[in-house]
Amino acid sequence: MSELHDLLKFAERPVGSGYLEKLRYYLSNGIPSTYTVEQLNNYLEGKEDDECNGSNTTPLHVLAKHLPENINDEEEKVILEMMNTLFEYGAGWNFIDAEDKTVGDHLIDRGYGIDSLFYRRLVEAGVSAELLLRKVNENIEFLEEQEDDEEEEVLEEVKPEQAVAVNSDATANEPEVFLSTELEYRENALVTKDEQDGVMMDWEDEIMKMSAKSLLKTVNNSGDGDDNESKNVLNIGFGMGIIDGYIEEYRDEDTKHYICEAHPDVLAKMKEDGWFDKKGVVVLTGRWQDELNKIIDEGGIYFDGIYYDTFSEGYEDMIELYDNIVGLLKPDGIFSFFNGLGGDRQLCYEVYKEIVSIDMKNYGMRCEYRVVPVGIKSEGNGDKGKGGIEEPNWQDIKRSYYNIPYYYHPEIQFM
Repeated sequence: MSELHDLLKFAERPVGSGYLEKLRYYLSNGIPSTYTVEQLNNYLEGKEDDECNGSNTTPLHVLAKHLPENINDEEEKVILEMMNTLFEYGAGWNFIDAEDKTVGDHLIDRGYGIDSLFYRRLVEAGVSAELLLRKVNENIEFLEEQEDDEEEEVLEEVKPEQAVAVNSDATANEPEVFLSTELEYRENALVTKDEQDGVMMDWEDEIMKMSAKSLLKTVNNSGDGDDNESKNVLNIGFGMGIIDGYIEEYRDEDTKHYICEAHPDVLAKMKEDGWFDKKGVVVLTGRWQDELNKIIDEGGIYFDGIYYDTFSEGYEDMIELYDNIVGLLKPDGIFSFFNGLGGDRQLCYEVYKEIVSIDMKNYGMRCEYRVVPVGIKSEGNGDKGKGGIEEPNWQDIKRSYYNIPYYYHPEIQFM
């Protein structure tokens, strides 16, 4: 390893100011804070940098992987300042190393969990980086729009069959592709028929039960409200209909239950199961981007609870949804969503937890999380997720979409 990487292995104790001085010396003299072990090995072996097999064992990985146990307060201060220095020189927070681990994974392995100063500093760096990246992308999009307006380019029309002919990952990442993808209902899951991507699974049952109770909390507790005011809840994304089943179980007959769904296969299943004929149920057959704007334009309908759980949409879509939420949610209403943001990596999950809170605050809303353990063994007697959420079963599913040992259940309201 290079002297930089060797330094971060903390071969000598105590960890004093000399470590910090050496780190600053190496970085100020041109060694990148992102210089990976793989790049070093390639250099020594005369290989190109693109032969790293996708792994990036950065100096931060080395630091986290070799953190001493039982450090004292002074050592903690020095190590924290070393992390700050690496970030000042451009260290990334979310690289994956040769062990398929983030820096956060190594911190946890060394006994420094998500509440430790080191982990929180890492999350803070992630939040700052993601918010900055969003701002940069917004500026780029603005400039591109200006260029398009000036040039008035005529683009070649893309035929529908051409639009669908993309790689398999597009189903999970592009809404237009997903809406034209055939789905298959199994006993315990809804999947894409060809790729076997999990759209929804029955291990989410306890999450949906909690969410239904959250949506109806203000409805069921409003005994002295205006009798003439309509009571409404909205679920965006039917899927397997788990949350909608619980809403039907918990709502009173005076509460209208709106469901917004766009996928033709799901709508066909809803018709087959009688959802279009249920008393008090209103099915909005289209994309929420269109249907919610219609409700806002027509006016007169406001919701006591709104839930969001769609497939193939990212956080940028949720940001767009927030604009609709503030126009449709009652002053004491509750907004919630299936919180799988960054659900494949614990560090990303922690970062997005903070980002959602920051964004909601900008909308004049507060986000409170209930922490629920994941991985409860089912007794097989219908008592799913007692004391927590059932352990996910990914058998016959192309890839897991939630790998965190706990779940942050969000409840969002106006301040």
